[in-house]
Amino acid sequence: MYKTTEIASSEIPSDNPVHQRLLFPYQHVSSLVGGNVLEIGCGTGRGVAVLADKVSAYTGVDKNTELMQSLSAQYPDFKFIDMFLPPLQDLPDNHFDFVITFQVIEHIENDAFFLQEAARVLKPGGKLYLTTVNRDFSLSRNPWHVREYLANELGDLMKKYFSEVIMQGVHGNQKVMDYYEANKKSVKKITRFDIFNLQYRLPRTWLQVPYDIANRLSRLSISKSSNDLVNSIQVDDYFLSDKPAESLDFFYTGIK
Repeated sequence: MYKTTEIASSEIPSDNPVHQRLLFPYQHVSSLVGGNVLEIGCGTGRGVAVLADKVSAYTGVDKNTELMQSLSAQYPDFKFIDMFLPPLQDLPDNHFDFVITFQVIEHIENDAFFLQEAARVLKPGGKLYLTTVNRDFSLSRNPWHVREYLANELGDLMKKYFSEVIMQGVHGNQKVMDYYEANKKSVKKITRFDIFNLQYRLPRTWLQVPYDIANRLSRLSISKSSNDLVNSIQVDDYFLSDKPAESLDFFYTGIK
């Protein structure tokens, strides 16, 4: 299986700040969810370990046969489905107490249908917890993303399918922002050679492997020059903000 930098690993030291950033939403919702939970885009199972003892039933869906088989073996009491999204094929209406989907919607071609399906499978009054990157904090084009959003763009889209949308963000303390600034400088060193702005002109699928190589080199470079900073960032260096437009990621709650 090709290992894209879109999947930050807890086992790669240079990935640590990204891993902790992705872990934070799971830690946050672990005190909020219960009952029957669906995770759309469960990936490597980063969240399953956090949520396992908080829920009575868990269903994880993702388009990766190998990962779904591996997670099924690790968590035999939970259900994992290999599924191309959307739709949420064969999942019943009004069935789940909570739906969580972290850093997924930016990969989905039909984002409106994606949200419609998430709302469909929720029980009345159920909640969707969703995160995605804030376009204002992106340092370059990410060719793995179909699109990225501004705060109100995502909020307006979600309001079409949920009766209430709570707009918050995931941000970081000074250590996190020091890492962000180091990353920005590192990315600029690479993109300065893109004098024809090819990152925005070429088809995104052409750029995925070069992007991953550059992204990995950037993370390794920062780790080499600022190893203490990279290693020191932990999940509690991130926090929930009521200013999503000023946050690294959006954390939005949709209530059916």
